[in-house]
Amino acid sequence: MLEHAWLILALPLAGVAGNIFLGGRLGRRFVSALSCGVVGLSFVVSVACFLELLAMQPAQRHFERHIFTWFLSGSFKVEGTLLLDPLSVLMTLVVSGVAFLIHVYSTGYMAGDSGYRRYFTYLNLFTFSMLTLVLGGNFLVLYVGWEAVGLCSYLLIGFWFQKKPAADAGRKAFIVNRIGDFGFALGILLIFRTFGTLEFGEVFSGAERLFPSGSTLITGIALLLFAGATGKSAQIPLYTWLPDAMEGPTPVSALIHAATMVTAGVYMVARCSALFVLSPLALAVVAIVGLATAVYAASIGLVQNDLKRVLAYSTISQLGYMFLACGVGAFAVGIFHLMTHAFFKALLFLVAGAVIHALAGEQDITKMGGLRSKLPVSYWSFLIAALAIAGVFPFAGFFSKDEILWETLLRRGPLVWALGAVGALMTAFYMFRLLFLVFHGTARHEGHVHAPPFSIKLPLVCLAVLSAVGGLVGAPLLFGRHFVKEFLSPVFRHVNGHVAAGTHEAGAGHFVVSELSMAVVSVSIAVLGIVLAYRFYVISPDVPQRLKERFARLYSILFNKYYVDEIYDTLFVRPLVSFATALWRHVDALIIDGAVNGSAFLVETASKVSRRLQTGGVQNYALSIVVGAIAILAFWLLR
Repeated sequence: MLEHAWLILALPLAGVAGNIFLGGRLGRRFVSALSCGVVGLSFVVSVACFLELLAMQPAQRHFERHIFTWFLSGSFKVEGTLLLDPLSVLMTLVVSGVAFLIHVYSTGYMAGDSGYRRYFTYLNLFTFSMLTLVLGGNFLVLYVGWEAVGLCSYLLIGFWFQKKPAADAGRKAFIVNRIGDFGFALGILLIFRTFGTLEFGEVFSGAERLFPSGSTLITGIALLLFAGATGKSAQIPLYTWLPDAMEGPTPVSALIHAATMVTAGVYMVARCSALFVLSPLALAVVAIVGLATAVYAASIGLVQNDLKRVLAYSTISQLGYMFLACGVGAFAVGIFHLMTHAFFKALLFLVAGAVIHALAGEQDITKMGGLRSKLPVSYWSFLIAALAIAGVFPFAGFFSKDEILWETLLRRGPLVWALGAVGALMTAFYMFRLLFLVFHGTARHEGHVHAPPFSIKLPLVCLAVLSAVGGLVGAPLLFGRHFVKEFLSPVFRHVNGHVAAGTHEAGAGHFVVSELSMAVVSVSIAVLGIVLAYRFYVISPDVPQRLKERFARLYSILFNKYYVDEIYDTLFVRPLVSFATALWRHVDALIIDGAVNGSAFLVETASKVSRRLQTGGVQNYALSIVVGAIAILAFWLLR
C-alpha cells in the first residue's frame, strides 16, 4: 500500500475539485457524502500504510514515494517526494482520522448555513494541506503545506466574513503567522545555502557529519525554524492570533486545535530533531518558550468566560507542554502528547459546539448551567475529555502529560518540573470550572435547549472512547512496552547520542519506583485542581466573587490577558499603521500619483494647444505654409 500513499493526498484534493465543479449542481447531500467520504478513505489508506510499516523491521520503516521532479537547475534538484516513516504515518492517522470525525460532525453543525459548499471545500483543502505538510519528503514540499494551512486557516477563521470580528480574526491569524513564516523561510534558505540540498535525509546526515554540537550555524538554522513554529503553534510571542480564531465555526476550531495547523510546529521540530539536538542553546530555547507558554496560557484560562476562548488558551498551554518535551530531548513523548491531545481537544471543541448549537449561539459560560440532564451525551463526553486533559488515570492525557513531566524532572531538574506541575494544576482547575459552570447547577440561560442530531453525537462518542483509552499505547508500567516510542524510535535514533538519558540508565527497580511515585504525584495534582474547582463552583459558588473582589488587580490582569494585545497594538500595530498612512499620503499620493497625474496633465495641456492648430480652415493651413516657408527661407539666408 505504500506505493499508493499518494492517495492520502489525492482523495481530499479530489473532494475540493468535486465540490467546486459539481457541488453547486448536485446539492448538499452530494457535498456531504463527497467531503466526508474522501477524508474517510484517506484515513483508510493511512491505516493500510501504518500496518505495512508496522510489519517491517524497525530499521526498514522508511519509504519514499517519488511523484515528480519539481526543480532541476544545474546541481540543484528538488523532487516532489512523499516520505512515509513512523512519524509521518502516525501524523497522517491523527490528521485524517480526527478530520473525518470533524467532517461528519460538520454536516449537522453547518446544516443551515448558506455557505455549506464553500465550507466543505475549504475543509477538504485544509486536510489536504496538512497531509501535504506531514508527508513532504523535503523542506520545500513541507513549506508548501506549511503555507497552504496558513491560507486555509485564514479562509476558515474568516468564513463568516460578513461579520467584522471574523474578518479581523482571519487577517490577524494570517499576518501574525507571516511574521513566524518569514523566519521559517530564512531557515530553509540557510539550510540550502549550507548543505546545497533541501532533502531531509541529506540535510540531517550532513549536519551530524559536518558540524559539532553547539555549532553557531546549526543554532541559527534551528532558531529560525523554531520562529516559524512559534507562529504556527501559537507560542510566545506569536500566540495572540489563536484566541481570536474562535470567530470561525466551531468545527474549524476543533480541526485547527486538534489535528492541523497548530500541530504543524511541533511536527516540524520533531522532524528536524537531528538539527535541534546539535544545538543545546536551541533546545533550551524550545524548552523555555514551551514551559513559559504552558504556564502563562493556563493562568489566562482560569478566569475567561467565553467557552471557546478557554479552550483556545488550553490549546496554547498544551502545545507548550509538547514543546517542553521536545526541548528536553523527549521528541517521541511530545508527539505522543500531540496524539492524545488531538483526541480530547477535538472532543472538547465538538462538545462546545454542541452546547453552543443547543443554546442558539450562546458562548458565555456565566449564562449556561444545568445542561447535564438536557445534553447527556455532551456532558459525559466533556467529562471524559476534562479528565483526560487534567491527567487523571487511566485517561489518555495522563500517560502523555505525566511522561512529559517525568522526562522534564529527569533532564531539567525539580524546578522546571515544579513549574510544569503548576500548569497542570491550573489546567485541571479551569477545565472543571468549565464543566461545573456549563453542566451543573441551575440553568442561567433562556429559551429552549435544542437536542443535537445524530451526526453531532456520533463523533462525540468516538472521540470519547479515544480520549478514554487512547493513552494506553504509551503505558509501559501496565504493558511493559511503550508502543508509540517503540514505533517512533527509528526516527529519533540519533537523539540519545546527544541528549543525556538521565536516570533512565539507573537500575530497573529504581526506574519503576521513581516513575510510579511521580505518576501518583501527577494524579494528586490533577485531583487537587478538580477538588478546588468543585469547592469554588459547586459547594461555595460565592467564593470566586469574593476572591475576584479581594484580588481585583490580579483578576483584571488575567481577565485582560496581561494586556498583551493592547501592548502589541501600542508598540507595533499603531506605529505601523501610522507609518503606512504616512507612506500613502506623502509617497503614494504625492509622489507616485503626482507623477502619473502630472504626466497626464502635461499630455492633456499639450493636446489642447496642438488642437488649436487643427482648425479645418483652408486659409489657416495656407497661411501656416507661407509662414513656414518664409521661416525656412530666412533661416537659410541668415546662416
